[in-house]
Amino acid sequence: MLSSPLLLGFEEIERLIDRAGKGSNDGYPPYNIERIARDADKDGGAELLRITLAVAGFTRDQLDITLEDNQLVIRGKQQDDKTREYLYRGIAARQFSRTFVLADGIEVKTADLNNGLLSIDLHRLEPERLVRRIEIGGTKNRS
Repeated sequence: MLSSPLLLGFEEIERLIDRAGKGSNDGYPPYNIERIARDADKDGGAELLRITLAVAGFTRDQLDITLEDNQLVIRGKQQDDKTREYLYRGIAARQFSRTFVLADGIEVKTADLNNGLLSIDLHRLEPERLVRRIEIGGTKNRS
């Protein structure tokens, strides 16, 4: 994928792209990603992002959010209530796993569950621009 000779040391990024592509592809749960704000006076000029997942029917105890190797992983696990007798069942108990690959410098701030929507707020600081001059050394005799 990233086999260009001009992209040196990006093997880790290729691995992350492959892992993200192998994540949940069934479309459940649906989600939004939005830019909330960019405030130079607040959060050190961070860009604020929000991931919102529609997780109706899940409680806080049935949701798990972890950060694993720059991957934000959200898992939901429901179990059937064996005490109920359904005449018709259109809402199934289900499990899901949704993975988002985060770039370096993006940090998870908060997570909140409200009215069936799980919101995860992230912030990304502006990277410092690094310019360094490389001195050219003298001629060496190569044998």
